[in-house]
Amino acid sequence: MITGKRITQGLGKAAMEGAKGESTKTSKRKTSVTSKKEANVDHARIERAVREILIAVGEDPDREGLLETPARVARMYAEIFSGLHKDPSVHLKRVFTENYDEIVLVRDIEFHSMCEHHLLPFSGRAHVGYLPNGKVVGLSKLARVVDEVARRPQVQERMTETIANMVEQELGARGVVVLIESSHSCMSMRGIRKAGASCTTSAMRGIFRENLSSRAEILGLILNQKR
Repeated sequence: MITGKRITQGLGKAAMEGAKGESTKTSKRKTSVTSKKEANVDHARIERAVREILIAVGEDPDREGLLETPARVARMYAEIFSGLHKDPSVHLKRVFTENYDEIVLVRDIEFHSMCEHHLLPFSGRAHVGYLPNGKVVGLSKLARVVDEVARRPQVQERMTETIANMVEQELGARGVVVLIESSHSCMSMRGIRKAGASCTTSAMRGIFRENLSSRAEILGLILNQKR
């Protein structure tokens, strides 16, 4: 059995990185970072497309309430799809050598992503754990990886696999687990319309995939404490 766990639950923005010390730097970088994101998105093209959609569904894009809608949607897409233009693995490059070989688990990382099938959001919480192999990473970096991977059109299954593969490759961990629980608006507000239904996906790597007792232990830490 693996013992001596280090568990962090519900990282807030301030707690994740001592945000007070970072707030000034963040505000100074805000303009340049935003400009870089904007350069990767064709706002004018999105605006034209949104205007055409409004016309196609029978709306008048020139009425007062919709005049600025195409521009708002373009800015929104630039924000929620910003992960398409980033490499989340950069957050896992800075590691620390530690003589610690027990479970590290960050639970309840909130995220919002977009289903690629209907371009409707799915939201929930991700739990990311790993068994170090001589290297550990800052806890907030795991949350940053989840956040950036989430900001792209995708399916939950791929999101789960992407995060697990990234943590395994970058940290060389002996074991990795990613478990995601979310609700999908493409299922609750259209089609079958089953509000309250949720989806759980998991990806296991290394010892958590090969050893049943290790798998049971990490899943117990994730799931049992939620009851």
